[in-house]
Amino acid sequence: MTDFPRLILASASPRRRELLSLLGLPFTVIPSPYEEPSAPPYPVDLPAFVMDLARNKAHAVARIEPDALILGADTLVSLSVEPFGIPLGKPADAADACRMLRLLGGAVHTVHTGVALFRSLPDGSLTAPLCAAVRTEVRFRVLSEAMIADYVATGEPLDKAGAYGAQGYAAPFIESFNGDFYNVVGLPLCEVGRLLERCGLHWWQHRRQMPSLIG
Repeated sequence: MTDFPRLILASASPRRRELLSLLGLPFTVIPSPYEEPSAPPYPVDLPAFVMDLARNKAHAVARIEPDALILGADTLVSLSVEPFGIPLGKPADAADACRMLRLLGGAVHTVHTGVALFRSLPDGSLTAPLCAAVRTEVRFRVLSEAMIADYVATGEPLDKAGAYGAQGYAAPFIESFNGDFYNVVGLPLCEVGRLLERCGLHWWQHRRQMPSLIG
């Protein structure tokens, strides 16, 4: 592939937009119209579940955007350290966010992000999607009730899986992690790069000026 194809991020997440920018590639953001279901209250195959959600998000955009590469992603947090576990979705309200943070405090949890890449052809047909799931273990420090209450009062946890943002005010809560940190933020860049390469896109040859997330 010699020409850079149109790349679309099928997500409204500003965090994923910032992370994808780190590859130095031009891309367009088109939020997926796919209506994501609520996190199930029972154990699921976490890698398979997040890949299905990412695939559905990307597919909804690929159907209406011909001649492009469409990237979808979805992130889940779970207290389970096994592939099967109950996902912690986005909190319903401040009280639910406090509940989740109490569960996470002083414990190890996992973050799974599924990514899916469709190629939509000029005639509107789609190639088979490329999908992957990435897993990272995260250990939180013990959290006091005051820390939890003050963090929830910022409003940051209310739109995030597991009720925290690793790149935001919750960063000091993270004692350690094992795996891809960008996966915890919402987009595993190493795996995204691999998927682009499998599509024949040598993304490093199309770099523009690199942005910075600091300062």
